[in-house]
Amino acid sequence: MGLQQFDKASAVNPSLKTRLLAHLAICRIDHWTKNVFILPGILIPLSFLHIPITSELTWNIVIGTLAACLIASSNYVINEMLDAPFDRLHPTKCTRPAALGLINTPLGYVQWLGLMAVGLAMAATVSKPLVWTLAVLWVMGCLYNIPPIRTKDLPYLDVLSESVNNPLRMLAGWYMVTTTSIPPASLLTSYWMVGCYFMALKRFSEFREIADQGRASAYRKSFGYYTERSLLVSVTFYGAAAMLFFGAFLIRYRMALVLTFPLVALVMAIYFHLAFEPNSAVQNPEYLYKQKGLMAAVIVCALAMGALMFYDVPGVSRVFSATLPIEPLP
Repeated sequence: MGLQQFDKASAVNPSLKTRLLAHLAICRIDHWTKNVFILPGILIPLSFLHIPITSELTWNIVIGTLAACLIASSNYVINEMLDAPFDRLHPTKCTRPAALGLINTPLGYVQWLGLMAVGLAMAATVSKPLVWTLAVLWVMGCLYNIPPIRTKDLPYLDVLSESVNNPLRMLAGWYMVTTTSIPPASLLTSYWMVGCYFMALKRFSEFREIADQGRASAYRKSFGYYTERSLLVSVTFYGAAAMLFFGAFLIRYRMALVLTFPLVALVMAIYFHLAFEPNSAVQNPEYLYKQKGLMAAVIVCALAMGALMFYDVPGVSRVFSATLPIEPLP
């Protein structure tokens, strides 16, 4: 929701303070935690390129991350404003500030553009590639939310277009550290598919919770085309694609990461399990930190990956070395 809980009573003759808090709430500062997906984009070039950690680099990371947060908030503002008519049909999102009529529309659009402008201005102090990356992140928010394109209304494209924010966040972290190289395509694609896996499970959980396709499609048009089966089939595709591309990356660049496969699989399995729970936290990822089992698995997996990015494990490459003749293609 945001910084303050709102209800229908608060929308009756709202005070100036309530309206200001509503405008602050639609920035969804609590959702900034999703920018944790920037972190691998920072750690990987530090590991592979052996870039020293200096005060300037630290400052660039701080400013760049804040810039990414402001761009994300700009996207949240336009999302909330344009989704207000649909959120009124949702059992819980009906209490969002815009759905309750607490947002001044002209001021909301100024807020949307202002956050974008400040975010890009801050990014410009770090690097030009970061500016372009965050600009694309903002444009993807526009394509996702604004008619006539509004990809969030299109089945499968809703998941694919929203989840492309994952590799964009990785690129943002990368360009806070260096502008002399780019992440491998296999890693970016894997990161994209991981985001699709999480997003498709969110769609599945929402669809299952509403339990009525008519009401579901009134709230989100893409639900008019989905079924529980089709959503779970797509989840399987995204999960398999994510791991296959991750495997392509580690074979080429860091074989030791194969040791984290069971941990990655465990995180994905726990997340899958959570999607079946009533009022699942999967529907509101900003509250996933309350899921102790998932958080424990994520922390262990992240620590293992972080360690293996900087330290090799003797013998892993030999175990997984080629045992069949490798012949060059004609």
